[in-house]
Amino acid sequence: MENVNATKPNTGVTNTGFFSAESLTKLQQIMYEMKVAAGAHLFWEGDPADKLYFIKKGRIKITKSSDEGRQFVLYMYQAGDMFGQFDPFQQSLHIFKAEAMEDSVIGVIQQKDLEVLLWQHGDLAVEFMKWMGLVHRMTQTKFRDLMMFGKHGALCSLMIRLSNSYGIQQDGQILVSKKLTNSELADMIGATRESVNRMLGELKKANAIQFDEQGRLIILSLDYLRDICHCENCPKDICRI
Repeated sequence: MENVNATKPNTGVTNTGFFSAESLTKLQQIMYEMKVAAGAHLFWEGDPADKLYFIKKGRIKITKSSDEGRQFVLYMYQAGDMFGQFDPFQQSLHIFKAEAMEDSVIGVIQQKDLEVLLWQHGDLAVEFMKWMGLVHRMTQTKFRDLMMFGKHGALCSLMIRLSNSYGIQQDGQILVSKKLTNSELADMIGATRESVNRMLGELKKANAIQFDEQGRLIILSLDYLRDICHCENCPKDICRI
């Protein structure tokens, strides 16, 4: 059987760092594999939430739709990440939807199989509780950015998260290797493309950011962005996309 560690990327931060190699192997043994084409959905809002998902290859985005039909991007998961709702007390329904951003290979864990595994292995149960705590903290910090510091603060926080997930240090600057359109940035902070255009222009005038010839973001002053979003210096496994 394929080793789980081999599916984790050599670079970038994943949310499964709390699990030991032995625990990841145990999880691997109860997974079944499915392939998801780019643009296809793993689940929709309202579907039963009775599975967890481990990304072996590809990328998945988690989104929430508003009553007005707008789509808000909450997470962008990569190889080595695990995601999904897990309610140990009752059967629940998904409040988000998951869409493949590219052709992906996913390991699927049935809740009933996971519960048996957690009963059998106390060390895995402790690590799983730590993983659940990490996921909750990620959600809390993202909503904190949106609710407490406005769209400007949310955009600056998003850029910091992008630098932690895709940043490459170059001569005191940070090149974000993942290119996102202004519309995609807007979807990730619940703003309009026009307002993101304006805020990016202000940050460029302040010499905090610039873009290279390929349209990729370059962060010139991370401290400037941190000041605007009142950065609390969260660890990178929390401060990420």
